[in-house]
Amino acid sequence: MRVIVIGTSAGGVQALKTLLADLPVDLDAYVLAVIHIAPSSPGLLPDLLSKAGRLHCVHPSQGEMLQRGRFYLAPPDRHLLIDARGSIRLSHGPKENRARPAVDPLFRSAALAFGPSAIGVILTGNLDDGTAGLLAVKRSGGTTIIQDPLDAAAPSMPRSAAMHVDIDHAVALSKLAPLLVSLSKERPSAARRVMPDEIRIEAEIAADERATPGDLAKIGDPSIFTCPDCHGTLLKVRDEQLLRFRCHTGHAFTAQSLLATLNQTTEDTIWSTVRALQEGAMLLGHLAQHARDAGQADEANSLDREAEEKLEQAELVRRSLAPRGERARFSAR
Repeated sequence: MRVIVIGTSAGGVQALKTLLADLPVDLDAYVLAVIHIAPSSPGLLPDLLSKAGRLHCVHPSQGEMLQRGRFYLAPPDRHLLIDARGSIRLSHGPKENRARPAVDPLFRSAALAFGPSAIGVILTGNLDDGTAGLLAVKRSGGTTIIQDPLDAAAPSMPRSAAMHVDIDHAVALSKLAPLLVSLSKERPSAARRVMPDEIRIEAEIAADERATPGDLAKIGDPSIFTCPDCHGTLLKVRDEQLLRFRCHTGHAFTAQSLLATLNQTTEDTIWSTVRALQEGAMLLGHLAQHARDAGQADEANSLDREAEEKLEQAELVRRSLAPRGERARFSAR
């Protein structure tokens, strides 16, 4: 039996509805998917997707055995994993690319459990979650598929996969279901491959199994960067095809997701600075009024000037958030 694992993010709900509308209920494969959803999601997505096609969409339970005719969707705040017995495992393991559920853990577990029988599919989405997992599918002898980036609402995920993975099929969404039906009827000719220890270790981390220092040493080498989630040292993962990082507690980042996180942290810090400067100016204004009420005009005027300086500083800091062209116009004024 073949297993199809699907990863998507932005634009993914509509993409999955389109795919499910064309998949037959007797598809000769197990189908599992990850879409990035908030931990607080009310869990209504399976019902919505079930109405789109003939496969019954569910958030699976811990230990549930895979069945044909179902579409397994990762539940909120849990990584979705599978093992060679066809059993489902849900994990609250470390986030990958700031996401849980993340695409990479599912794909790695499918590569380890099913080898050449695994089919990995990357659909629309931002950044590059799923690229590392699709690499694992390829290394296992499995089949790699992406939605044509030109056909995707958000092309970053399939485009990243195309840049780093030897893709077997790049198709428009409308042609994906017939391709999956055809592949599900084929039996892979490739022999099961021995997977690198690094993939096994990363799969165990996602399953919330603590890695030993020796295991971590097999994954990568210490870098100069720190983890945005726990502030531990990030290891640079030894991967020639994709620049990635992982900390000793398990959080994982591609270079793209790490940069996006650092950019967000920078913006948060800038807004915090603006807030502190503005609050300082407001407090100085209160002090100036207090001095004025006490007949201390000179002191009040000095405090007002200091408050004005803080407001000017806040404006300068706020302008640093503007796009480069707008910053140039600000400077020219």
